[in-house]
Amino acid sequence: MTATDPGVGRIDFYPTHQHAGYKMRAGKPFPFGATLVPNGVNFSIYSSSATACTLVIFDKGALTPRAEIPFPPEFKLGDVYSMIVFDLDPETLEYGYRMDGPWDPEAGLRFDASKILMDPYARVIGGRDVWGVVPNWDNPFQHRSRLAFDDFDWEGDVPLQIPTEDLIVYETHVRGFTKDPSSGVHFPGTFAGLREKIPYLKELGVNCIELMPIYEFDEFEHAHVDPDTGTVTHHNYWGYSTVGFFAPKAGYAATGALGMQVDELKTLVKELHLAGIEVVLDVVFNHTAEGDHRGPAISLRGLDNKTYYMLTPEGYYFNFSGTGNTLNCNHPVVRNMVLDCLRYWAAEYHIDGFRFDLASILGRASDGTPLSNPPLLEALAHDPILAKCKLIAEAWDAGGLYQVGSFPAYNRWAEWNGKFRDVTRRFLKGDEGTVPELATRLAGSPDMYSGRGPTASINFITAHDGFTLADMVSYNDKHNEANGENNGDGANDNNSWNGGVEGPTDDPEILALRGRQIRNAAVMLLTSQGVPMLMAGDELGRTQQGNNNTYCHDTPLNWIDWTLADKNADLLRFFSHLLHFRHAHPVLRNRWHHSGYDYVGSGLPDLSWHGQQAWRPDWSPSSRTLAFMLDGKHARGGSQPDQTLYVAFNTSWETRGFELPTLPDDERWHVFANTSMPSPEDICTPGEEWLLEEQAYVLLGPRSSLILVGKPPSPA
Repeated sequence: MTATDPGVGRIDFYPTHQHAGYKMRAGKPFPFGATLVPNGVNFSIYSSSATACTLVIFDKGALTPRAEIPFPPEFKLGDVYSMIVFDLDPETLEYGYRMDGPWDPEAGLRFDASKILMDPYARVIGGRDVWGVVPNWDNPFQHRSRLAFDDFDWEGDVPLQIPTEDLIVYETHVRGFTKDPSSGVHFPGTFAGLREKIPYLKELGVNCIELMPIYEFDEFEHAHVDPDTGTVTHHNYWGYSTVGFFAPKAGYAATGALGMQVDELKTLVKELHLAGIEVVLDVVFNHTAEGDHRGPAISLRGLDNKTYYMLTPEGYYFNFSGTGNTLNCNHPVVRNMVLDCLRYWAAEYHIDGFRFDLASILGRASDGTPLSNPPLLEALAHDPILAKCKLIAEAWDAGGLYQVGSFPAYNRWAEWNGKFRDVTRRFLKGDEGTVPELATRLAGSPDMYSGRGPTASINFITAHDGFTLADMVSYNDKHNEANGENNGDGANDNNSWNGGVEGPTDDPEILALRGRQIRNAAVMLLTSQGVPMLMAGDELGRTQQGNNNTYCHDTPLNWIDWTLADKNADLLRFFSHLLHFRHAHPVLRNRWHHSGYDYVGSGLPDLSWHGQQAWRPDWSPSSRTLAFMLDGKHARGGSQPDQTLYVAFNTSWETRGFELPTLPDDERWHVFANTSMPSPEDICTPGEEWLLEEQAYVLLGPRSSLILVGKPPSPA
């Protein structure tokens, strides 16, 4: 009797072997991992240097194995052990492996058959089912491989494939977004809680949400415990330390205790898509939670250490990640694992794109040397299943490799543009010599992305790694004392400015200045060519009290305080109008860089630069003013005519007058935003701009920005 499974082909039902009452037969080497087959489960695991492999089976949650089944020698093909075990209950099954082999660290071999190892291809991982519940440290198998079931009803959902130039990305942390009681959701800190906030995201105007790591990680990794109370005071909160690449974090699911995290995450993705919002995952392939030679053997270290990690000639771990080890991404086996993983998320979870943490590591050879043509990056760029997925690189690593503008892109990759962040911050605080580079960054960084276009530039001013926007205008220096590292962690080059007082103040003038600076930053970000990315909570004026490295705090320091939506309603309104303004104007979202010429016969160049005098920008080192005009008739190469926009910045301490370029006879300048004005006059609803009384000249207050729209005046 036979049956056919679409994943592994024809399967014979007849076992050929028995061990301790379990019936088995030789398995299928592909796919790796555990796969349901008729009447059984196919197990497949790779190791090039192990001398023997044993499958270890548990009942869910049990401390001792139900059975241990050695792979017969004839069940090994090449370096792959595969076996079908019949009559297992997939609902209660947990499994791992023991690998036997030499313990020779200098040779890169760290086999230890006393350890039970997690399957790196596990689709579901148990052991940290509910966030923050202290695990049983006596459990010999902490991270437990489980099976996932492909029975989710997508109801016709497919990835949205929103053009990259139309995206507004919103970076957030699943737990921090709704954990605070002020969120008002039924399931705070979970995928389900985030789902309840979809109406907020839609009203705000974002159409892409970038989730900080949601792969299974251990919030108790490097946890700090108060010796007096026994309370855990610091967690691995951000999650940039992967335990399992294929499994969603159970602790992020309201149903994690029931093992339903797969369905809960898929439901979130489906609902986000229904709201027109794409999902990008922040993925961490640069290192794992196993750390350096002192770390635990969770999976890869015990399976095949020298394949999965970059090792020094002495057998220690290269540390280009700054966290103890570095994944050996360009080894063919590891490369295939990364590809398998991303294909899985794209196919099974309908994920729209990936942001790669410390992506420059993915371009290093096994000895750490940067490769000119990294096989993994090329394979990802040309992979047929990932062909429509967004690929975004954090184009640097902790080993000193900085590739913003030079990341091996294969005409596919976009980059977090750290240079956009740096120069916009410096211009905002009034540094000299910033205007020429600022103009280049606002234009989509053509100096770096001339061959790829502005969509290669993910523009951002703040991200999880650093100050919030409110803190950027409230602190000169980091204040990370709460991290317990004597304020030695976190970046020192913040390019921030407190406006006159460090931290909280009641001074109304300083508060008003900070409010303008936040709005000025938003105007720069959302009128720039490229893809803007906001950090969640910046639109609410969220603070981390000057802490620029909150990786370890599962506290209100990292949770969004939703009462700010009322307290800072004027700021939220400003952001929301600005986001919708960007959506309304294709001239802000060009696919290709501007030429500076009039190629459609409108009488104006597609992009022109100005200063206090029209057509005469001040590029001098002392300049603190800049303006630019985007001719609407050139929007998207002239294919999607738009209105003409004029944007001006003044970061000096004095009011400056700006001579305005002349519009065609039938058009007049209208004011959309002026951050020197108090709310609600600082911005208006898109499409309801106010006619500017004086058409040739405008005054712009100190530390302010302005957006004008050129269009026919409304009938009186």
